[in-house]
Amino acid sequence: MFRLNFLKMRTDSALKKNKSPRVSKPYKQAKQMGIIFSVEDKQKHLDIKEFIHQLEQDGKLVQVLEYLPPKKENYEFKFDFFTMKDVTFWGNLDSPLTVKFIETSFDYLYYLDKEPNPLILNLLARSKAQCRVGRYSEPLSPFFELMIEQNGTNKGLIETMYNYTRQLR
Repeated sequence: MFRLNFLKMRTDSALKKNKSPRVSKPYKQAKQMGIIFSVEDKQKHLDIKEFIHQLEQDGKLVQVLEYLPPKKENYEFKFDFFTMKDVTFWGNLDSPLTVKFIETSFDYLYYLDKEPNPLILNLLARSKAQCRVGRYSEPLSPFFELMIEQNGTNKGLIETMYNYTRQLR
């Protein structure tokens, strides 16, 4: 599929060109949190809702963007989302929702997929987030400032990310 090839080229270019300042501020000082993920199943949706609630209990403002794959259910239509239809033939992913999301200078941006999604990697490469947090994978290290090694459930990944970032001082 040409779109994905062009998308990958744009992602590689964005990684090189993005000069956004990257720092991990102490968790207590962090105010703006972003969450991005691919829709999988109802359980992941519930785990993410619980994570959002935890962050909000900590006084954080949370924005969420989800990728909705074909033939997947968008549970509750609770979060902003984008689909493959938002990718042009030339690999541009420029829907108003994705542009607003990547332009936000999140203190922490959590990527909650266990397997990399090329569309979300493109957004991570273009993101203005100060600290991007994701699951550990050596080839993905340019996309993140903090990587968490976790091979269990989505809930386990979320809890581990939350615990590590809360400890940042």
